[in-house]
This record gives sequence, C-alpha cells and structure tokens, in this order.
Amino acid sequence: MVSSFAIKAIVAFLASSASAQLIGKEQTETHPKMTWQRCTGKGGNSCTNVNGEVVIDANWRWLHVKNGYDNCYDGNKWNTTACPDNKTCLQNCAIEGADYSGTYGVTTSGNQLSLKFVTKGQYSTNIGSRMYLMKNADSYEMFKLIGNEFTFDVDLSALPCGLNGALYFVSMPEKGFGTPGAKYGTGYCDAQCARDLKYINGEANAEGWEPSSNDQNAGVGKRGACCTEMDVWEANSVSTALTPHSCQPEKYSVCEDTKCGGTYSLDRYAGSCDANGCDFNPFRVGVKDFYGKGKTVDTSKKMTVVTQFIGSGSSLTELKRFYVQGGKVISNPEPKVEGMTGNTITQKWCDTQQKVFQEEVYPFNKFGGMASMGKGMDLGMVLVMSLWDDHYANMLWLDSNYPTDADPNKPGVARGECDISSGVPADVESQHADAKVVFSNIKFGPIGSTFAQPA
Repeated sequence: MVSSFAIKAIVAFLASSASAQLIGKEQTETHPKMTWQRCTGKGGNSCTNVNGEVVIDANWRWLHVKNGYDNCYDGNKWNTTACPDNKTCLQNCAIEGADYSGTYGVTTSGNQLSLKFVTKGQYSTNIGSRMYLMKNADSYEMFKLIGNEFTFDVDLSALPCGLNGALYFVSMPEKGFGTPGAKYGTGYCDAQCARDLKYINGEANAEGWEPSSNDQNAGVGKRGACCTEMDVWEANSVSTALTPHSCQPEKYSVCEDTKCGGTYSLDRYAGSCDANGCDFNPFRVGVKDFYGKGKTVDTSKKMTVVTQFIGSGSSLTELKRFYVQGGKVISNPEPKVEGMTGNTITQKWCDTQQKVFQEEVYPFNKFGGMASMGKGMDLGMVLVMSLWDDHYANMLWLDSNYPTDADPNKPGVARGECDISSGVPADVESQHADAKVVFSNIKFGPIGSTFAQPA
C-alpha cells in the first residue's frame, strides 16, 4: 500500500500519550453477549464455550458537548465551536454508550451476531456497523493466529452487489485508548491507514477534517491509524476474497496527511502499509462457477468457513481455506488462469499473482509480505465483524471488473459478476435497506481442532 520513503511519516504509538476522553451519562454502555468456542482436540469434538461480548466501534457513537446535548460531530462535520482544535475537542466532548439494536441494528443470540445494514432509529438513520469481540468489558479478545484455525458460520444470502459482510483481524491495542478504552470501541487501525476516524491514538482528529462529498456521515482527518490487517472474509452473495495486508511497522502507528496512503489519500501508495493485499478470490482466478447463489459454495444458504494459519512462532507460511456446506468439505479451487497453480496463499502465490496479473505496484511484497503478516499476527490480533458499503469504489474491487476501464479478459481484472454500474451507496442504501449478515458458531484452536478435515 505504500512506499518506503514515507516510513518516516509514521509516528510510533506510545500508550502513555493517550489523553482522557469524557464519557457521557445519557446512555449506559452494555455490551451484547456472544458465546464462541475454544477447541483443543481433533475434528471439532473437543470445544468448550467461551462467554464473550461485542462492542461497536467508537466512530459510530454519539459525541456531544459535556453537560449538554449539542453535537460535537454532526453529519459529516465537526462542531467548530466545541472543536476548534484537537486538544480542546477532547476536553469539550463526551462519548456515549450505544443502543445496539434500536440505533445500530446489532443483535446477538447465543453464538450468533446479526448486523443490519440500514436502521432507522428515533433520532437518526444508521448505515452499517463495525463490531469487535471482547474478552471482558474492558479488553478486546486477542487472537494468536499462527498454528491455529478459525472457523465460523455465515449467512450472507441477503447481501447483494456493493455490500461487504466482513470478518477480519487487525493488530490494534488490547485496551484501546484513553479512559473510554476498549469498552467504547476505541483504537481501530487497518492497512488502509484509516483517516475517517474521529479519534486516533486517544486524541481527536478534528483538525483539517474534510467532509465527504458523497457520504453524509463521514469525512477524512489529517491523521490516520495504521496496522497489519488479515482479511479472513470479505464477501457478499456474489464474490469473496481471502486477503492478507502487510504493514511496517506491523503494530498500531499514526500517519499524517496524504503520506498515509491507502483509500483515504490521493496517492494510494504513499504510506507504509499494503492497501491492495495478496488475495485469493475464486472468480478472479478464473473459477466462475465456484462461489455464488446456486454454485459449488451456495451463498443462498448458510455455510461454514474455515481458515488455517500454517506456521509456527512468528513465521506464517501458508493460508488455507475450506468451506463446509450440505455435509461436504469443499477446498478452495485450483486456478484456471494460465501461470497460476495452487489453492492456498503462500509467498510463492503472492509472487506469482504479481507476475500473472501484471501488477505494476505490489505493496504486499514491498512491506514484508508473509513475513510481515507473521509478525503482525504474533502481536495478537482483534477480531472485527462489520457490514459496509463503499463510497470510494462501490465495492467493485470485490465483485465486478476493476479497474473498470481495464479489459475484463486480462488476468486479475474480473472479480465478480456485478455490473460496473452497481454498488453506488445511494442506490444500495435505498434499494437494499433490509440487507443483513449473520455470523455465528465461531470456533478457534490448533489446526484440525474446529472441524472434521477430509482424509
């Protein structure tokens, strides 16, 4: 996602630098409970329940002036009276607890998490959500992925073109930042060096904020939050991709202005993280009958998704993917693109992808490739589950031809069956407001412990 000269723009994360953010008193913060399973034996038969909970990201929360009801952030703009600068903003504004079902369309039941796309609340209309799995009320659950496998069930039959029901891991801090901490969903980072965050490193991101031209709820600040990202599952009912994103440094760090690179900067490759990733999308490697409604992996029905992180210590060597549906275990398909072989992600796979897809810029390798991913995983990673639409590229990079002006017959361009005119957020939000994704039955443990592998 970036070039090496910009590494100097990254500011090292110092936990002590986080300041206290005020907590409001209008809505008590009560996390929805969600169980998952930790496994030890073989074949998914030795798994025990873990009592977890989930929290919504701080970016979705109501920010208002202390001892009052005026918004500190309204629509896609900051209140310049309350927030003339980042320091004053921190002193003036309080973050509130969440009404998970009423405001955000988030519900849990046992081991199931349901994320609704559009939720019309009493005071506002909410679009999508980003949730984190908690160890307890004040700490994120930290996963050490290497040498283990992660399994979950998902129903995305109600997700059309332009939507993404994502499950992924990022190297964000276990406690979040400041007084709100993880309890209020603070501390997010990713390989896009997210600049749309209202608070970064425990401080406001109001200075230099530019409202979005096509998103009434979002904008971009001067600073961004970067870290390693492992996209286990980016998908709708049409396409899916398994994608690691390298980053240097791998841990949480702060960047500034366009030197962040990624989605939110004019120069996508000006930072020090991999914005593109080394992906495995079955459609993109020529297997067009594998994933989708009525196909080998039938997205009109619930499925089980298994991802194995092969390696030891901080060394990640391979990513394997299996699906379980209708009593059958289904491996990732073999590519049908000339010059590509294998159905797992390895460093060799990424090298081959760069060559076969004729990628002029391939930041995954530039920022450490699989070796960097291994280091990021060894830090411990937080599980993220989200539902979102794409105001930058209409999700075409996942489910259509991308770039849209490239020849779809060129290897790597065709990524799904969606039309290049699809995925416009205004259309998706009006036509598919009832869309949702349901994640359930999460299992985690050593390789071979969460499901019965084929002989």
